Amino acid sequence: MRVAAEPRPWLRRGISRAGSLLLAAPLALVLLIHPAAMLDAEGRYSHGLLMLVMWGICSGFVHGVGFDPYSRLWRTVFHPLGGWLLMGLGYLILWRAQG
Repeated sequence: MRVAAEPRPWLRRGISRAGSLLLAAPLALVLLIHPAAMLDAEGRYSHGLLMLVMWGICSGFVHGVGFDPYSRLWRTVFHPLGGWLLMGLGYLILWRAQG
C-alpha cells in the first residue's frame, strides 16, 4: 500500500527554485562580466550594498539548485525570500545605475 506523499511547501517546488536561478544567474553574470554596471553616479562602488546583493545571489543559487540546508542557522541565512529581496535590491541598483 502506498502512502500519499504530503504536499510540498511552495518554496520547495520546481517553479520557485527555477525563479531563484533565473534571478541569480543574470546578476552573477553582470558582476563577473561587467562589474562597472554596479557603479553609482560618482563612479564608486557601495561595498555594503554589493555584499548584500552577493548574499542574495548565493541564496538564489543555494535554493535554485535544490539544496536544503539541515541546520536552522543556514536555512535562515540562505532563505529564498530574503535572497529574492536582496536580488531585487541588486536589480534596483542596476536600474538606477543605467538611468
